[in-house]
Amino acid sequence: MKGKLSLIATPIGNLGDITLRALETLRACDLLVCEDTRVTSKLLAAYDISKPLRSLHEHSTSAAIRRIVEEICSGIHVAYASDAGTPGVNDPGGKLVEAALNAGICVEPIPGPSALTAAISVCGVPMDHFTYLGFAPHKKGRQTFFQEISKRTSPSVFFESTHRIQKTLEALTITMNPDRYIFIGRELTKLHETLYRGTATEVADAVMHTSLKGEFVIIVGPARVR
Repeated sequence: MKGKLSLIATPIGNLGDITLRALETLRACDLLVCEDTRVTSKLLAAYDISKPLRSLHEHSTSAAIRRIVEEICSGIHVAYASDAGTPGVNDPGGKLVEAALNAGICVEPIPGPSALTAAISVCGVPMDHFTYLGFAPHKKGRQTFFQEISKRTSPSVFFESTHRIQKTLEALTITMNPDRYIFIGRELTKLHETLYRGTATEVADAVMHTSLKGEFVIIVGPARVR
Protein backbone atom coordinates (compact mmCIF):
# COMPACT_ATOMS: atom_id res chain seq x y z
CA MET A 1 0.00 0.00 0.00
CA LYS A 2 1.31 3.42 -0.95
CA GLY A 3 2.00 6.05 1.67
CA LYS A 4 1.07 9.71 1.34
CA LEU A 5 2.61 13.14 0.94
CA SER A 6 1.60 16.04 3.22
CA LEU A 7 2.42 19.64 2.32
CA ILE A 8 2.83 21.59 5.58
CA ALA A 9 2.58 25.37 5.83
CA THR A 10 5.03 26.68 8.45
CA PRO A 11 5.35 30.09 10.17
CA ILE A 12 6.80 32.94 8.13
CA GLY A 13 8.24 34.52 11.26
CA ASN A 14 6.05 34.18 14.32
CA LEU A 15 6.23 30.62 15.66
CA GLY A 16 2.81 31.11 17.25
CA ASP A 17 1.26 30.90 13.78
CA ILE A 18 1.88 27.14 13.52
CA THR A 19 -1.40 25.24 13.35
CA LEU A 20 -2.42 22.32 15.54
CA ARG A 21 -2.85 20.19 12.43
CA ALA A 22 0.66 21.08 11.23
CA LEU A 23 2.14 19.97 14.56
CA GLU A 24 0.08 16.79 14.45
CA THR A 25 1.37 16.01 10.95
CA LEU A 26 4.98 16.81 11.86
CA ARG A 27 4.75 14.32 14.71
CA ALA A 28 3.02 11.66 12.60
CA CYS A 29 5.15 11.63 9.44
CA ASP A 30 7.95 9.12 8.91
CA LEU A 31 10.20 11.51 6.98
CA LEU A 32 10.25 15.29 6.78
CA VAL A 33 11.56 16.78 3.55
CA CYS A 34 12.46 20.48 3.67
CA GLU A 35 14.36 23.22 1.88
CA ASP A 36 17.01 23.75 4.57
CA THR A 37 17.40 21.21 7.37
CA ARG A 38 18.99 23.85 9.61
CA VAL A 39 15.93 26.09 9.38
CA THR A 40 13.43 23.27 9.88
CA SER A 41 15.45 21.83 12.78
CA LYS A 42 14.85 25.03 14.72
CA LEU A 43 11.09 24.75 14.18
CA LEU A 44 11.08 21.13 15.32
CA ALA A 45 13.19 21.95 18.38
CA ALA A 46 10.74 24.69 19.40
CA TYR A 47 8.00 22.07 19.67
CA ASP A 48 10.17 19.19 20.92
CA ILE A 49 9.69 17.13 17.76
CA SER A 50 12.34 14.78 16.43
CA LYS A 51 12.14 13.52 12.85
CA PRO A 52 14.57 12.37 10.16
CA LEU A 53 15.16 15.29 7.80
CA ARG A 54 16.14 15.44 4.15
CA SER A 55 16.77 18.55 2.10
CA LEU A 56 15.03 19.29 -1.19
CA HIS A 57 15.95 22.67 -2.59
CA GLU A 58 15.99 24.50 -5.92
CA HIS A 59 19.24 22.82 -6.96
CA SER A 60 18.17 19.26 -6.08
CA THR A 61 18.18 16.80 -8.95
CA SER A 62 15.21 14.99 -10.44
CA ALA A 63 16.78 11.81 -9.07
CA ALA A 64 16.36 13.17 -5.53
CA ILE A 65 12.65 13.72 -6.18
CA ARG A 66 12.27 10.24 -7.66
CA ARG A 67 13.88 8.73 -4.58
CA ILE A 68 11.35 10.45 -2.31
CA VAL A 69 8.46 9.32 -4.50
CA GLU A 70 9.75 5.74 -4.44
CA GLU A 71 9.90 5.82 -0.65
CA ILE A 72 6.31 7.06 -0.44
CA CYS A 73 5.28 4.29 -2.82
CA SER A 74 6.90 1.80 -0.44
CA GLY A 75 4.34 2.83 2.19
CA ILE A 76 5.80 5.64 4.31
CA HIS A 77 4.24 9.00 5.17
CA VAL A 78 6.39 11.87 3.91
CA ALA A 79 5.79 15.52 4.80
CA TYR A 80 7.28 18.48 2.96
CA ALA A 81 7.81 21.94 4.46
CA SER A 82 9.44 24.98 2.89
CA ASP A 83 11.63 27.26 5.00
CA ALA A 84 8.62 29.48 5.69
CA GLY A 85 5.04 29.76 4.53
CA THR A 86 2.92 27.56 2.31
CA PRO A 87 4.75 25.07 0.05
CA GLY A 88 4.50 25.51 -3.69
CA VAL A 89 5.12 29.27 -3.65
CA ASN A 90 8.71 29.96 -4.73
CA ASP A 91 10.06 26.61 -3.52
CA PRO A 92 10.55 23.12 -5.00
CA GLY A 93 7.39 21.74 -3.41
CA GLY A 94 5.50 21.98 -6.70
CA LYS A 95 7.91 19.63 -8.46
CA LEU A 96 7.57 17.06 -5.69
CA VAL A 97 3.77 17.26 -5.80
CA GLU A 98 3.75 16.82 -9.58
CA ALA A 99 5.95 13.73 -9.35
CA ALA A 100 3.85 12.29 -6.51
CA LEU A 101 0.59 12.79 -8.38
CA ASN A 102 2.04 11.17 -11.50
CA ALA A 103 2.86 8.16 -9.33
CA GLY A 104 -0.70 7.96 -8.04
CA ILE A 105 0.20 9.09 -4.53
CA CYS A 106 -2.30 10.77 -2.22
CA VAL A 107 -1.25 14.38 -1.65
CA GLU A 108 -2.85 16.41 1.15
CA PRO A 109 -2.50 20.12 2.02
CA ILE A 110 -1.92 21.18 5.62
CA PRO A 111 -2.79 24.89 5.21
CA GLY A 112 -1.51 27.74 7.30
CA PRO A 113 0.76 30.81 7.13
CA SER A 114 1.54 32.52 3.83
CA ALA A 115 3.28 35.82 3.18
CA LEU A 116 1.14 36.22 0.06
CA THR A 117 -2.23 35.95 1.80
CA ALA A 118 -1.03 37.84 4.87
CA ALA A 119 -0.16 40.84 2.70
CA ILE A 120 -3.38 40.58 0.70
CA SER A 121 -5.47 40.67 3.87
CA VAL A 122 -4.14 44.07 5.01
CA CYS A 123 -3.05 45.82 1.81
CA GLY A 124 -6.08 48.13 1.57
CA VAL A 125 -7.24 47.50 -2.01
CA PRO A 126 -9.81 44.97 -3.32
CA MET A 127 -7.99 41.74 -4.17
CA ASP A 128 -10.75 39.61 -5.67
CA HIS A 129 -8.60 39.47 -8.81
CA PHE A 130 -4.82 39.95 -8.90
CA THR A 131 -1.61 38.80 -10.60
CA TYR A 132 1.09 37.05 -8.57
CA LEU A 133 4.57 37.47 -10.07
CA GLY A 134 7.01 35.78 -7.67
CA PHE A 135 10.29 37.68 -7.30
CA ALA A 136 11.18 40.60 -9.55
CA PRO A 137 13.80 39.66 -12.18
CA HIS A 138 17.38 40.44 -11.20
CA LYS A 139 18.53 41.81 -14.55
CA LYS A 140 17.03 40.43 -17.76
CA GLY A 141 13.46 41.56 -18.23
CA ARG A 142 13.48 43.78 -15.16
CA GLN A 143 12.47 46.98 -16.98
CA THR A 144 9.71 45.15 -18.84
CA PHE A 145 8.52 43.65 -15.55
CA PHE A 146 7.77 47.06 -14.05
CA GLN A 147 6.38 48.50 -17.26
CA GLU A 148 3.84 45.69 -17.49
CA ILE A 149 2.81 46.22 -13.87
CA SER A 150 2.30 49.92 -14.57
CA LYS A 151 -0.26 49.08 -17.28
CA ARG A 152 -2.11 46.35 -15.42
CA THR A 153 -5.70 47.18 -14.39
CA SER A 154 -5.69 44.65 -11.56
CA PRO A 155 -3.36 44.56 -8.53
CA SER A 156 0.09 42.97 -8.89
CA VAL A 157 1.87 41.12 -6.09
CA PHE A 158 5.54 40.24 -5.95
CA PHE A 159 8.35 39.56 -3.48
CA GLU A 160 11.63 41.38 -3.05
CA SER A 161 14.78 40.74 -1.01
CA THR A 162 16.73 43.08 1.22
CA HIS A 163 19.54 43.20 -1.36
CA ARG A 164 17.40 44.63 -4.17
CA ILE A 165 14.63 46.53 -2.43
CA GLN A 166 16.28 49.92 -2.95
CA LYS A 167 16.52 49.43 -6.73
CA THR A 168 12.94 48.19 -6.79
CA LEU A 169 11.72 51.27 -4.93
CA GLU A 170 13.54 53.45 -7.46
CA ALA A 171 11.96 51.52 -10.33
CA LEU A 172 8.49 51.92 -8.83
CA THR A 173 8.83 55.70 -8.44
CA ILE A 174 10.08 56.04 -12.02
CA THR A 175 7.62 53.68 -13.70
CA MET A 176 4.33 54.22 -11.85
CA ASN A 177 1.98 57.18 -12.11
CA PRO A 178 2.41 59.60 -9.18
CA ASP A 179 -0.94 58.62 -7.64
CA ARG A 180 -0.53 54.83 -8.02
CA TYR A 181 -1.32 53.04 -4.76
CA ILE A 182 1.45 50.87 -3.32
CA PHE A 183 1.51 48.55 -0.30
CA ILE A 184 4.69 47.06 1.13
CA GLY A 185 4.83 44.56 3.97
CA ARG A 186 8.27 44.20 5.55
CA GLU A 187 9.13 41.27 7.84
CA LEU A 188 5.50 40.13 8.08
CA THR A 189 4.59 38.52 11.45
CA LYS A 190 8.09 39.14 12.80
CA LEU A 191 9.26 41.44 15.58
CA HIS A 192 10.01 44.33 13.20
CA GLU A 193 6.95 43.96 10.97
CA THR A 194 6.24 47.23 9.20
CA LEU A 195 3.40 48.03 6.80
CA TYR A 196 3.65 50.88 4.32
CA ARG A 197 0.78 52.33 2.27
CA GLY A 198 0.60 55.28 -0.10
CA THR A 199 1.85 56.41 -3.49
CA ALA A 200 5.07 54.97 -4.90
CA THR A 201 6.99 58.08 -3.83
CA GLU A 202 5.49 58.14 -0.33
CA VAL A 203 6.13 54.46 0.28
CA ALA A 204 9.67 54.58 -1.11
CA ASP A 205 10.50 57.53 1.13
CA ALA A 206 9.04 55.80 4.19
CA VAL A 207 10.96 52.57 3.60
CA MET A 208 14.21 54.41 2.92
CA HIS A 209 13.87 56.29 6.22
CA THR A 210 13.08 53.22 8.33
CA SER A 211 14.86 50.06 7.18
CA LEU A 212 15.87 48.28 3.99
CA LYS A 213 16.53 45.05 5.89
CA GLY A 214 14.21 42.08 5.74
CA GLU A 215 11.88 40.33 3.35
CA PHE A 216 9.33 42.38 1.44
CA VAL A 217 5.93 41.70 -0.13
CA ILE A 218 4.88 44.42 -2.57
CA ILE A 219 1.37 45.01 -3.88
CA VAL A 220 0.84 47.57 -6.63
CA GLY A 221 -2.74 48.76 -6.91
CA PRO A 222 -4.52 48.69 -10.28
CA ALA A 223 -3.92 51.32 -12.91
CA ARG A 224 -6.85 53.63 -13.46
CA VAL A 225 -8.82 52.95 -16.61
CA ARG A 226 -9.03 56.19 -18.53
